[in-house]
Amino acid sequence: MKRILATLTVLFLGKFAFGQAPGYDDLKILYADANYEKLVKSSESYTLKEELKKDPIPYVYLAKGLYKISLSGTADEKFKNAYKDAIGALSKAIKIVKDSTELLADHMEFIGQFQGSMVEMISNDLAAKDYNKASGWVLKYYKITANPIGAKYLDGATKYRKADKGGANVLWKEAETLLKGITSLDDWTEADKNLLKYGVIETADCYVASKQVEKAKETMNKVAQWFENDTEFKEKYDSLVN
Repeated sequence: MKRILATLTVLFLGKFAFGQAPGYDDLKILYADANYEKLVKSSESYTLKEELKKDPIPYVYLAKGLYKISLSGTADEKFKNAYKDAIGALSKAIKIVKDSTELLADHMEFIGQFQGSMVEMISNDLAAKDYNKASGWVLKYYKITANPIGAKYLDGATKYRKADKGGANVLWKEAETLLKGITSLDDWTEADKNLLKYGVIETADCYVASKQVEKAKETMNKVAQWFENDTEFKEKYDSLVN
């Protein structure tokens, strides 16, 4: 009984502490004013406060500032890895909320934009057949999404292209298992949807390369309902299925 009461007390205090979190008006103003270097400094100071370490919002603003700096550039040496540091900050926010992404509802536009920038790089690397580089970005994408199915498909595809067929098959099976629990993509970001599309297309290409055409068709059919109006997907689907 004492242990149960202690646990409930910790949970209560945790919720109370979270409920007393600041409104972060200063961070909102700095972001609106495009004062990104100061935004990074202020956001980081919040993340270092013990009572706020479980609050995802400062990490989101930290990611916002770092991302904007990565786009505009700066002479400050400490921001030379701003984009990758932004991934780290956003990944901490995602890790804190886990499946409770509604806590980040006000920031989903930014999260989707940031994810989209990474999906674009992954797509470019795949087009150039630079599977090592694409693989590196895919591994980072895992950290900033609540919907990793597309990343798993692509992770498997890049492993296959790097002659790790065993690793590829494990990841594809994991992706298929997760996919069975998905009935809609309505709450997914466009980036997550696109990564699922690319992941399935690349996986299908790998199956074709290994002379498993029926498996390629089967894989495409599992997601076809969500991409029936997508030209890129339809072109690949028609070449395999029809």
